[in-house]
Amino acid sequence: MSKEDIVHEAIERLEWDERKQDDSPLKKLHQVTRRTALTGAAAGMAALALEACGSSSSSSSPSSTASAATSSSGSSAASIFGVTQSYKFTMVNHVTTNVFFTPTQSGAADACKLLGCSYQWTGSQTSNVSEMVNSINTAVTAGVNGIATSLIDPTAFNKPVQAALAAKIPVVAYNADEPTTGRLAYIGQDLLVSGQEMGAQIASLVPSGDVALFIATPGAANIQPRIDGALQTLKTHPSITTHVVATGAAVPAELTVINSYAVGHPNTKGLFAVDAGSTQGVAQTIQKLGLGKKGVKGGGYDLTPITEQLLAAGYIQFTIDQQPYLQGFFPILELYLYNASQGLTGPADVDTGLKFLNKTTVVPYSSTKSEYEGTSTTPGVQKA
Repeated sequence: MSKEDIVHEAIERLEWDERKQDDSPLKKLHQVTRRTALTGAAAGMAALALEACGSSSSSSSPSSTASAATSSSGSSAASIFGVTQSYKFTMVNHVTTNVFFTPTQSGAADACKLLGCSYQWTGSQTSNVSEMVNSINTAVTAGVNGIATSLIDPTAFNKPVQAALAAKIPVVAYNADEPTTGRLAYIGQDLLVSGQEMGAQIASLVPSGDVALFIATPGAANIQPRIDGALQTLKTHPSITTHVVATGAAVPAELTVINSYAVGHPNTKGLFAVDAGSTQGVAQTIQKLGLGKKGVKGGGYDLTPITEQLLAAGYIQFTIDQQPYLQGFFPILELYLYNASQGLTGPADVDTGLKFLNKTTVVPYSSTKSEYEGTSTTPGVQKA
């Protein structure tokens, strides 16, 4: 089967009918690529990685430290790409224990198993930029073969990224981007546009009245553009009054802030959020306080298991999927290809998408378990 045939087949079978197939290498192709991400440069890179898996099949699970490849898949990749060593990569994250990034770690682990490389998951638990910078500097000192990081600050990462590039260590950004750092590529959602689209969705749900917009860490480059975009759109609706509320990086604290705000502002018509933890907190608050019966609307971003369940139950009206699995898979793939080709290819911007999910369309997510959405550590999609 040619590369073009592989990609064509994958695009047509990305959705849930794949779970009806018997276990086979072809099924593995469908599961790894996932949904609508395979367009443009992403399709070409995915086809190469899919060929690298050969006829082997292996289980994968996220790791807080490193993921190593199986010998069969590693040897297949080595023969295809002409690689004679096992590359070591570092992924620097801003909230390493946040449940949103569980599928991101699965994606990185799967890519490593396909390609015969390994990665370390490090950074900060609380969006501490200094800790992230230290992690990048440590990776440079260790001489890793590539770094993927979420660039959440407009200036703090300039020097460490440049130091890595000067040491001939490729750097790509995922989830959050600052192009001025000189990073080689960005893998993630178009954050400003997604915020603008979210604002339009809010206006359709709450034509007038007070609306609260919750954000975990104001100013962080992974979520600030979203709230900026939402505010841009909502400013064109003068009948809507917006209130921006910071919730903090820790999920339990986010819930406390949101619950307190809702209790203290009973006339609020809508509760919306621009990050995974705050979105989950919005849904839990609306459920706990019975706000849906009072006509309060809610929504936000991402697919934590709780958000999926409460959206399916109708407590909020939407959430936005940005495919976190791909934000782990593609950075490893790009860094691998950069090394294998000695810099001739690899880095490519990949938009991981903007997909609104409602009570109906979220059902396949909430009724199944998979590593792709962080509800399982085993390959494939199983019934919940």
